[in-house]
Amino acid sequence: MSQNESIVAGVNDTSRSLGKSDPYESSRYRNYVLGVLTLVYCTNFVDRQLMSILQESIKQELLLSDTQLGLLTGFTFAIFYVLAGIPIAHMADRSVRRNIISGSIAIWSLMTAVSGAAMNLLQLSLARIGVGIGEAGCTPPAHSMISDIFPASQRATALSIYSIGINIGVLLGFLLGGWLNEFYGWRIAFVVVGLPGIAVALLMRFTVAEPTRGFSENARSDDQTSHSVKEVISLLWSYPSFRHLSMACGLSAFIVYASINWMAPFMIRTHGIGTGELGTWLALSTGVGGAIGTFAGGYLTDRFGKRDQRWYMWLPAFATLLSVPLLAMTFLADDVYSALLFNIIPAIVSMCYLGPCLAMTHGLVGLKMRAVASSIVLLVINVIGLGIGPWAIGALSDALLNDYGVDSLRYALLSILPVVGVWCAMHFFLAAKSLREGLAKAPN
Repeated sequence: MSQNESIVAGVNDTSRSLGKSDPYESSRYRNYVLGVLTLVYCTNFVDRQLMSILQESIKQELLLSDTQLGLLTGFTFAIFYVLAGIPIAHMADRSVRRNIISGSIAIWSLMTAVSGAAMNLLQLSLARIGVGIGEAGCTPPAHSMISDIFPASQRATALSIYSIGINIGVLLGFLLGGWLNEFYGWRIAFVVVGLPGIAVALLMRFTVAEPTRGFSENARSDDQTSHSVKEVISLLWSYPSFRHLSMACGLSAFIVYASINWMAPFMIRTHGIGTGELGTWLALSTGVGGAIGTFAGGYLTDRFGKRDQRWYMWLPAFATLLSVPLLAMTFLADDVYSALLFNIIPAIVSMCYLGPCLAMTHGLVGLKMRAVASSIVLLVINVIGLGIGPWAIGALSDALLNDYGVDSLRYALLSILPVVGVWCAMHFFLAAKSLREGLAKAPN
């Protein structure tokens, strides 16, 4: 059976079980699938971000430095995530995306649980590499599916709803990880958080149909053209708007991942707050507040973008500039509750860029390029944001340790994040200058 016959068979099997020739004709089913994909992404980020609230306990037991923690939570995960991400995305543009996602969930959930058995840095690194490889099969196929079932005028909103999975995942990671660590230890936290993902994998496999490519554009054709990764990269790189957009995404992610990975250690070391109380605070600000900002970023840009498409870049630019002084005040505050309050607005607006940027990236490429296009954006996000961000903060913190002692992490965060914020906003404004021209000449 050919790949295209396999796709059709996958759709027809699920469609027959639902009693419909094409389940995506129903708006209720489209919303259901978006909900399942959001749950999948939530599971993805619970497993990924659990490390941040647990790393102080892991550091003490395994005797790690801040540089090692930064590599463990950032670069080690990111390098294998991006290396696996592009070939998996290339496969997703040609095969059944639902099956790729469900298999990936099972892998990363098992590897998260295995992390709890690690006895040294090498073992924990190998487990986190397994999580990274598994999670590489989630987002590019999911983005491609969402763009197939939601039209361009709703796409940033739909992708932002999906991206709320990040915030819900971070919320649950901080909340569950903080309290489980406080009462049962970090090893039990990995096991308890990891294993439920198996149920999510089964839900994805047996209740979600593979959508027809181009469904939302009424562009369902028999075109068998397969585009190479090189062709997609070449097309995207030909747009000045994408070059600036991707750099802005990477710098936004630098701020997000550096904050998520180091905010908990900063609060614990500088202000002495317990992991249970801290996890609750960060769950509410980064989880609930961040979810509001993520959704608002997509919804508002879809609304304002009808008048001027440059709003897809302008809104995250203004949001980033708003967060810069508040981040500085977070790290300069003298008491823990002032610091936590100053951090609320940056936490809310930190992810508002994701839905608009992904929607514009998909608007610049053809139907069978979307998963690879997403993987390219994610490569930039994860190399600059997840790979360099936590490591850079950790390395500077170690370098400042002799001069500043327990406050070395405070000054590392203060020295880097506000500067990166201004740099990031500049790229968003530059991307906006040529965005409309790029969208106008994009392939169908």
